[in-house]
Amino acid sequence: MQSPDGPGREQLLDWVERVADFVSEEWGLAPITGRVLGWLMVCDPPAQTASDLADAIGASRASLTTTMQLLTSIRVVHKLRRPGERNVYYRIEDDAWPKVLRQKLAAFTAFDALAEEGLRLGWTYESQTARIRSAHDAVAAVATALDSLWKTDEPVDN
Repeated sequence: MQSPDGPGREQLLDWVERVADFVSEEWGLAPITGRVLGWLMVCDPPAQTASDLADAIGASRASLTTTMQLLTSIRVVHKLRRPGERNVYYRIEDDAWPKVLRQKLAAFTAFDALAEEGLRLGWTYESQTARIRSAHDAVAAVATALDSLWKTDEPVDN
């Protein structure tokens, strides 16, 4: 699966588990969702059957059903079939992470609309709106920064 110079299976599975922990703690999703995402980012070949996924991450095929429906419905993972085969394969979308970021930004943008509504409630003193304005300003700054990044043609390297 990996090149002789790459990480071993245990290292990969440890990393996948850390992705699962992150997805669970930060996004409130089931750990299996993070395991699937983590595995699909590092597996070779990049397209995996449900059986391949279940074996790799130690999940039952039944437990994968809901997760795969979620990930395909939000278009982070796509299903494909190969000509002449009955198996369904899953592969992480090439633009999965920009999609995730845009979805998260959309949620913040929706909250920003609530903040703007709160600012228009007719407050008497600025001190009453300071926390709402802080939320509004933070979301606006992130939205502006991300929007300008996505409009550039140059890749962002760290």
